[in-house]
Amino acid sequence: MEYLSTRGEDNNTTFEGVLLNGLARDGGLYLPKSWPTFNSSEIANMQGLPYHEIAALIISKFTGDDIIYREVADLTKATYANFMHPEVAPLKFIEDGLYALELFHGPTIAFKDYAMQFLARTFHKALSKSGKRSVILGATSGDTGSAALQAFQNLDSIDIFILFPDGRVSPIQQKQMTSLAGLGAHAICVSGDFDTCQDIVKGCFNDHYFRDEVNLSAINSINWARLIPQIVYYFTSAVELGAPDQKVAFSVPTGNFGNIFAGWAAKQMGLPIDRLIVASNRNDILPRFFENGKMVREKVHQSLSPSMDIQVSSNFERLLFELLERDAELCALKMKEFASTGFFDISLGQLKVAKEIFAAYRVDDAKTTRRIKFLYDHYGMIFDPHSAVGLEAAKAARDDEVVSKNIPIISLACAHPAKFPDAVENAIGVRPELPQHLFDLMDRQESKIDIDGKVEAIKELIFINKRN
Repeated sequence: MEYLSTRGEDNNTTFEGVLLNGLARDGGLYLPKSWPTFNSSEIANMQGLPYHEIAALIISKFTGDDIIYREVADLTKATYANFMHPEVAPLKFIEDGLYALELFHGPTIAFKDYAMQFLARTFHKALSKSGKRSVILGATSGDTGSAALQAFQNLDSIDIFILFPDGRVSPIQQKQMTSLAGLGAHAICVSGDFDTCQDIVKGCFNDHYFRDEVNLSAINSINWARLIPQIVYYFTSAVELGAPDQKVAFSVPTGNFGNIFAGWAAKQMGLPIDRLIVASNRNDILPRFFENGKMVREKVHQSLSPSMDIQVSSNFERLLFELLERDAELCALKMKEFASTGFFDISLGQLKVAKEIFAAYRVDDAKTTRRIKFLYDHYGMIFDPHSAVGLEAAKAARDDEVVSKNIPIISLACAHPAKFPDAVENAIGVRPELPQHLFDLMDRQESKIDIDGKVEAIKELIFINKRN
């Protein structure tokens, strides 16, 4: 399996190079040169298989000779052995034609665990083989940080630094990051919003001297290896509902566009996905784009679903590359324009192609709260605000007949409701409890580093704190 960059200057890269580089050296994002596929028989044969076996089948399509199938199978078995539900990612019926895919049964009770736990094992395997050390740098709007720090702590070959925006993650999300005592794990509180944190990460990666000096790598969804395991639960849930014979639609709470792009990848691989519903909160850069083909950066607004408080969806570059028919030069020009002006657009023809698969909805806090209350009052189910945004968008897509009645909608429930207890309690009058393994979380000692939003400050901090 070979990979190329969306900006065309860092191509012919192997899986291991993609894994360890994270961001391409030309500033682009990696994608496979061609999409691996499953035929209908191969998809049908997934029915009844354990989650880790389906994961091995899918992930090994991307690893090539760098990690052969048998090794991938060992990694996936170890990764998902300690998840808190025997089905790993259980599918729950809500009402006729609507299902919730529970993606919060990992160690940090958010969907990022499904990729991060695998990624940590894969990183460690690759670095151990080469005898190298690595510094991992990432930005988080909440869940990526806790999942990454939990997964990568105490690995001898890795130091990990996670940037999170001051006051813009939930108290539980922050505590999950700052209460870890593992070696080599650093939670960095940055003045600014998530986009500020993300810009710092990109600035560090674009300094090639610094990048090489510390052997810098990324675990955000800008790293293609992070997205690959997220493709898996699209397959497992669709197969459970009858794929390949049954088409399905997915509603995905969306901020950085990584999780929903994994769904798009699943479709390219042969999964019969009818629609991908982009569910955004009031930070609606994506719904606006799918309405008019114009990507316009605006101010980030705080909401009840803070992990989606984003106005620069980094993974959208991958879809843009595909919509431009893999014209890397044009993609690079569009991204350069966006970086300097906060704007780019695509043609009406390209927008038409995008709208054949994507539908986008904005869900404000009032609608989010009402959806949480409705689901609790009618079905006794408790959902976090991000999941509620997805479910509200799914309802809107059905009402608009964007998704026909004969096609089930799977809405991704991305976080445990206890991660956002205030929003849930305000909606239903019940405060959700943390799972047993996190019952004392808020009493744990906190350790974090406060820093301003400057690239040079982060570089200096990394030099001082990384292990040699």
